[in-house]
Amino acid sequence: MIHSNPLRGPADVRSWIAEGPVQFGTYDAGPASSGDGTSALVLSGALDAEVHGDHAHWTLWCPEEIPDSVRIAWEFLPLEEPGLAMVFFAARGHGGQDLFSPALAPRTGYYPQYHSGDVDALHVSYFRHKHAAERAFRTCNLRKSAGFQLVAQGADPLPPAEDADGFYRLELVKDGPRVAFSINGLPLFEWVDPSPEPLGGGYFGIRQMAPLKAAYRNLSISPLRPLRPVTGHTNP
Repeated sequence: MIHSNPLRGPADVRSWIAEGPVQFGTYDAGPASSGDGTSALVLSGALDAEVHGDHAHWTLWCPEEIPDSVRIAWEFLPLEEPGLAMVFFAARGHGGQDLFSPALAPRTGYYPQYHSGDVDALHVSYFRHKHAAERAFRTCNLRKSAGFQLVAQGADPLPPAEDADGFYRLELVKDGPRVAFSINGLPLFEWVDPSPEPLGGGYFGIRQMAPLKAAYRNLSISPLRPLRPVTGHTNP
């Protein structure tokens, strides 16, 4: 395992890096709602989303840099709509700079800073229930930035918050030029980057568009292939 976090509440993301007005809470998932009685991390945006407009949204970064060739899995439960959920991965600054280099422009959760600024990343948006057009025809989108290129798309099986039946397991595979995304084991899209230099390792982050409130738990990031053991000389 490269990274594992149960996401049981705000304490589990104390070291994560917040950009924008993210609000933290705890969801007590009793047996009646989730079947297992485990708690989860609740995330939401600015309390008065209408006043803040496009500045009501946020991004929350795992502080550990992640290598390439990984499987990233987490559980998600929408609680209050409307809104949109998204994850960034393989995120770095232009020219291979560290994502948190002081040479990069400051980021405050405003979306153009991530898709058309000095950040190179891939991002999957799902539960796209923010705008009426998104709710009328629901898709999961894969974009490559900088440049905001829509490179892959698939249907989104997630129901509205009122119909959600417990947590849904989302899984993302990043393996060199290949990206695949599934929910509850259902493949939604697979894409192979045709560029000569596809994005490699980098940082993973969670993003929401307010006023969505959602719960997360059981984040795991694991290598796709066994790590090579360290070998040494042995005495005859």
